[in-house]
Amino acid sequence: MPSYQYLLFDADNTLFDFDRSEHEALRLTLEEAGCPFNDVTEGLYVAINRALWTRFDLGEIPRERLVVERFDAFLRIMGLSGDPQALNRAYLDHLAHTVILYPGAEDLCRRLAGRYTLAIITNGVARAQRGRFERSPLRDVIPWLFISEEVGASKPQPAFFQRVFRDMGIDDPSRALVIGDNLLTDVWGGLNAGADACWLNPRRLPVAPDVRPTWEADGFPALEALLLG
Repeated sequence: MPSYQYLLFDADNTLFDFDRSEHEALRLTLEEAGCPFNDVTEGLYVAINRALWTRFDLGEIPRERLVVERFDAFLRIMGLSGDPQALNRAYLDHLAHTVILYPGAEDLCRRLAGRYTLAIITNGVARAQRGRFERSPLRDVIPWLFISEEVGASKPQPAFFQRVFRDMGIDDPSRALVIGDNLLTDVWGGLNAGADACWLNPRRLPVAPDVRPTWEADGFPALEALLLG
């Protein structure tokens, strides 16, 4: 395999168990606001949120609108009154304190750090992502954190990856491997920027016909075998 020097990890649903973190942060937010929290309300919020993030990834909606619109739409559909901006602030604060890594993520990163320079690259909201990273054990292992809100560009935009390469001193993008669960933002974005990309695909979903990852791994053991084998 090519000789990589840099590993650029996505955060949510790659190293961090975002689904569990989202569940806990949303529960606290809705309960504090006096809104019902159950399978129906959680499912509604998740559906709204994911649809809006897909639009964000495609460049159709700005982050500032997304984070408020998700709670505004939730309140409208539920027929509830409330301040969507206040709900979003509370949610992000709770999310920043909800640090749940996938089993094996920390151990994997510690082993990889002995051979590679690691970074996290994420489109998440800085208020939550920086808080979660700083409260996680990964802060002692991964020296670089790039959040699109702070970078001024988002994955899969080339400008995002160019900023990462520049700050990390990566003169040759082929020495970098982007690792993530999202075929658009992580895999296509990395490939389009000149890096290689590994699709972390634990559910073994079929690859999109127009996106061909350099590598594919169905979990951390396979990824470790690829990078340290």
